Amino acid sequence: MICVDEQIKIIKKGVLDMMREEELREKLKVSVEQNNPLTIKLGLDPSAPDIHLGHTVVLRKIKQMQDLGHRAIIIIGDFTGRIGDPTGKSKTRKPLTDEQVKENAATYMEQIFKVLDREKTEVRFNSEWLSKLNFEQVISLASSMTVARLLERDDFQNRYKNQEAIGLHEFFYPLMQGYDSVEIKADIELGGTDQTFNILMGRTLQKSVGMSQQIAMFMPILEGLDGIEKMSKSLGNYIGVSESPQVMFKKVMEVPDQLIFRYFELVTDEHPDDIEKLRIEMEQGKNPRDIKLILARIITNLYHGEEGAKAGEEYFEQVFKEGEIPEDMPVIKLEKEQDSLASVAGVLASEGLVPSASEFRRLIKQGGVQLNREKVLDIDCVLTEQENVLKIGKKKFVRLVF
Repeated sequence: MICVDEQIKIIKKGVLDMMREEELREKLKVSVEQNNPLTIKLGLDPSAPDIHLGHTVVLRKIKQMQDLGHRAIIIIGDFTGRIGDPTGKSKTRKPLTDEQVKENAATYMEQIFKVLDREKTEVRFNSEWLSKLNFEQVISLASSMTVARLLERDDFQNRYKNQEAIGLHEFFYPLMQGYDSVEIKADIELGGTDQTFNILMGRTLQKSVGMSQQIAMFMPILEGLDGIEKMSKSLGNYIGVSESPQVMFKKVMEVPDQLIFRYFELVTDEHPDDIEKLRIEMEQGKNPRDIKLILARIITNLYHGEEGAKAGEEYFEQVFKEGEIPEDMPVIKLEKEQDSLASVAGVLASEGLVPSASEFRRLIKQGGVQLNREKVLDIDCVLTEQENVLKIGKKKFVRLVF
């Protein structure tokens, strides 16, 4: 296995906070001496969101540790999902049915294996052990934690102060998530900062049974393409892992210059030394656009391979970099059924981008409209890309996005 110092350097890349580094060093030392991989835990909410790069920050870190020889256990919270994690919520979350959990878990797994090494990943459902606990064991578990400590959680604390209801069962959520760490003998647990209380609970319960405590590792929230808000589909500032290589490459080129190296650290597997070399090059005057091209190639290659990265770059060079089409243009978001120019003619007119739908049809017949740099002669022309660039007349450009 790779030496401890080198592993520490790679593991710490992009990490916001860790408890505790000296314990991690000791675990790694034993791991190397005994050639025994560490067990990395990630608990997943079975609500199964569509994954974008913001979701992959934690997954990327796990993948880097898999590449160092360690193994990951993904725990699907099917049993805890019956309670509903109250984290960050002002009220109890509606619990999921077993059918919903299984359906969501299958969708989630399909997406996360775009990042994780399937051969080094074990998927477990926590109903496997939590459903078998008897009442005496549940009472024993509850005795390891005080109500005062549970009320330290911001969400519980705020609801208590505001005299909002807190179900007794909700107190068991962090206890159960912590018990997962005991069951699988986790060495490291990762999560976002919103999971701090739950992850530290794992350390507490492991200590209570005389077990070596897991390292708690917290990853930061990734800002979206606006450079301000966290990456979110609802805000439209995201890069989806399932988007076409052309769209993905182009979106990475929209990352604000001040976030270039944050993206390198959080959503790529590049070595810290290589990232530092690029950082020095930019400080010495290298154009940020050239550094961003490297970032776009790396990220697109991660999800679409070398051919996809090449196709994405070629598209970007042809359509955007040559200056034929401006990057800053009006954006119209389309529904799935609006898949032809005929179906968006009225939208263009209502947005004031064409005088009227009939005028738009007339322009098409006269050859005055281009779609993705190709002249359009048919109003029923179908939009085949997730993102399309429409040129109307000689100078007007519109981006049509599904």
